[in-house]
Amino acid sequence: MAAEILASGGVEVTIFDHMPSPARKFLLAGRGGLNLTHSEDLETFLTRYGEARNFLEPAICAFPPQAVIDWCHGLGVETFVGSSGRVFPKQMKASPLLRAWLRRLDSLGVTLKTREPWQGFDGTPTILAMGGASWPHLGSDAAWVPLLRAAGVRVNGFKPANSRFLVNWTPLFRNRFAGTPVKNVGLTYANNKVRGELMVSQEGIEGGAVYALSRFMREAPGQPLQIDLRPDVTTAALAEKLTRPRGKESHSTYLRKTVGLPPVAISLLHETKTPITAEGIKDVAVNILRPAGIARAISSAGGVARSEVDGNFQFLKFPNCYAVGEMLDWEAPTGGYLLQACFSTAVAAARNCLDNLEKL
Repeated sequence: MAAEILASGGVEVTIFDHMPSPARKFLLAGRGGLNLTHSEDLETFLTRYGEARNFLEPAICAFPPQAVIDWCHGLGVETFVGSSGRVFPKQMKASPLLRAWLRRLDSLGVTLKTREPWQGFDGTPTILAMGGASWPHLGSDAAWVPLLRAAGVRVNGFKPANSRFLVNWTPLFRNRFAGTPVKNVGLTYANNKVRGELMVSQEGIEGGAVYALSRFMREAPGQPLQIDLRPDVTTAALAEKLTRPRGKESHSTYLRKTVGLPPVAISLLHETKTPITAEGIKDVAVNILRPAGIARAISSAGGVARSEVDGNFQFLKFPNCYAVGEMLDWEAPTGGYLLQACFSTAVAAARNCLDNLEKL
């Protein structure tokens, strides 16, 4: 994205990628449909960045979600808004978009060099977009951290964000329900509440609702994750439904018919030894161990400290050199917020770099 802005401004640009081919993590994101951004109003959108909002807001306002959608359409890739408000390419893949993007860069005269690791600052105007520390085998291996620290730049340690969390499931529950979603639930952790879906995994839990709480679960460990299995039904209404005689129905059939619980939810009650009452159904406590690890986390927290760059993400110690995207210390939940901030920070840096180059 930075290269496109610079080349469109008439600058000779070379992209150096230390992998054999570019955009490998971008392609991985396409396996889930490539959630480019979100259609919600901008004010709500900005709240998703938590305490990093002030740091990112000017860049996102200057290149907002609609700009990402327009850019995508300009490449000949149509988009649609999903039922959750997320924005995807109609083909639900990253590869057609990447091919069109690389063709555009080539037409602008951008040179792409692969297998070229960054060696450090040499005075050349540079925009660093080397990722965080998740999915390192795709390229974001944080190998740049020692180089920046040696140059006197403060880099905060990386932590997993939007990650799975470990739960000590019994073998019976794990073997039966790993890979099963628990849909339309309310989750509460340390008084932070979200609605959505979680997924049971071999190791624990994951999914959009879990990712939305991952920052709090990571930073304040030791508390139970509270799950409301029927967030749209009051405790009183559930209690009324449970007064219906069970008759000859099995317990599972009775709970499915009376209160709409699927097998995974019923088993979760048993797994956690939660009383099968109205109160229990609305407050299942799951003991969380820790994040599953950064290597397979969707994204990472940590990176170049915000105090090391100005409002355009230019290093204070290295004029005309910038850090953008997940190299910077911020985090956001899934839902289009990650790619949006990566695009927006790259655009802000490239525009500022263009301005600076014109003054030379």
